[in-house]
Amino acid sequence: MFRNAKSITGLAILGFFVLLAALGDVIAPYGPLDKDFDALKQPPSAAHWLGTTHMGEDVFSQIVLGTRGVLVVGFTAGLIATIIAVVVGVTAGYVGGWRSESLSALTNVFLVLPGLPLMIIVASQQENPSLLLVSAVLALTGWAWGGRVLRAQTLSLRNRDFVQAARANGEPLWRIITVEMLPNLTAIIASSFVGTVTAAVLGLTTLAFIGVIPITNLNWGTILYWAQQNGAFPDFWWWYVPAGLAIALLGTALSLVNFGIDEYVNPRLRSAGERARALRKKGLRATSAVTAVRPAARPAARAGTRADAAPAAGTADARPTSTPSPTEEPLP
Repeated sequence: MFRNAKSITGLAILGFFVLLAALGDVIAPYGPLDKDFDALKQPPSAAHWLGTTHMGEDVFSQIVLGTRGVLVVGFTAGLIATIIAVVVGVTAGYVGGWRSESLSALTNVFLVLPGLPLMIIVASQQENPSLLLVSAVLALTGWAWGGRVLRAQTLSLRNRDFVQAARANGEPLWRIITVEMLPNLTAIIASSFVGTVTAAVLGLTTLAFIGVIPITNLNWGTILYWAQQNGAFPDFWWWYVPAGLAIALLGTALSLVNFGIDEYVNPRLRSAGERARALRKKGLRATSAVTAVRPAARPAARAGTRADAAPAAGTADARPTSTPSPTEEPLP
């Protein structure tokens, strides 16, 4: 996984945002609400790297300090939703009978539940909702898709030979699920986690952009809310473009990490990736559909003789010279 360019790039971008969230108070040159009335709606400069808002607030400091809330909500919601999806999906796929049908019906209810209206209703009932409450609401509306996929994959695994052998040996249910089945579901669980984190980040910024979350909970969506409210579009690009790029970069990093995990877990993708890297080291293209033909080198002529000399006339055992055949190096 750590030799894959996609996963390394995603982890590097993700590590950059984690560093901003952890050291935001040290990196930010100003406070998020510190005002400079001599620099209102100013473009990027040496004093304000990403410009200022209509109140002279530093946009770079708001981006840095707003990263913490975005990551806390995204990863907390992703962790809670993934745990619920694994428990409900794997249990529903393994137990069978009316219990499986009941859990499947519960998953279908949450799958068609309108997430954004529910988040708006729950968040608007609180005067100052905490990040944990926002994360719980986002997780409650985001676990159903992963649970349904895990149930379908568990149904295909429950009749495999290794699961039947563990059941015949009298292994307890918890060990069959955790030791025999969950390692085969790692790629789906990772994909569900990454998708939920991405959806939680977008949900948080959406709630902040439409004004449901109070402005005291600073995040990238709050920056976009104030930019929209004060007519920043489209002239004052430094006010809203950095926040939008931060959201896009975080989603890209999570997707690249997911690609790397999938290639690491899936044997077919792993072998294909290793073969493609080996071909690139040889200077060959892995996507080429033709066969590379490379002629073999002629053997060196012996001293005192001519390599291309014709055979002597009248010699019975003289053999004609022939051109060495080329060697082929097939490509996949």
